[in-house]
Amino acid sequence: MSDTKKVAIAKLKSIKTSVQKLNIVASLIRGMKAEEALIQLTFAKQKVASYLKDCLNSAVANAENNHDMDIDNLYVSKVLVGKSFTMRRFRARAKGRGAKILKPFSNLTIEVEER
Repeated sequence: MSDTKKVAIAKLKSIKTSVQKLNIVASLIRGMKAEEALIQLTFAKQKVASYLKDCLNSAVANAENNHDMDIDNLYVSKVLVGKSFTMRRFRARAKGRGAKILKPFSNLTIEVEER
């Protein structure tokens, strides 16, 4: 009963955006066919959609070249969004104080499977 599914993975590290912003767009394509997900990301107005599109294209290419999968039957099985590092900066404020500025980065992993 060894049901081994072939899975192709693509990862993108250190994306200059917060996890929350990336996860909003990632939730659009979870469980979709890869072809429909690419169309969805092409016309999404968010800036992070381009990062997701690049990563999905890479996952589809990995599936085709490394695992001999049929690209017409691929679907997005997992989209994992994780926290990377956070750059910390300070801005001068009144009366000699400083205000903290956080610049978050994110990681992205997309898995595609064959149906």
